[in-house]
Amino acid sequence: MALIRLTDLAEQLPQAWSSSIVARFGDANLKLVRMDDSAYPEECHDYAEGLLVLEGGMVLQLEGEALRVGTGEIYVVPAGVPHSVGKGSRGTLLILDV
Repeated sequence: MALIRLTDLAEQLPQAWSSSIVARFGDANLKLVRMDDSAYPEECHDYAEGLLVLEGGMVLQLEGEALRVGTGEIYVVPAGVPHSVGKGSRGTLLILDV
């Protein structure tokens, strides 16, 4: 596989908050998302989900509290925990899931 410039690839995504699978490792997905200041609705999974901010910042809503996740930081949302992304999140997000 060739070198992938994730931030360049994110800029080419057709719309914000629409994830694109960049690669698969066994059953795991490496997804890329472009955040655009708008909120993303609450969701819950039966698997853990890693949210790694490559550039910019994300306002992660968990159990009624807002947590700021910045460039180079990852938050691992445990399985079964409802979460959403608050308004004001902007940049490139890498998602690790199954």
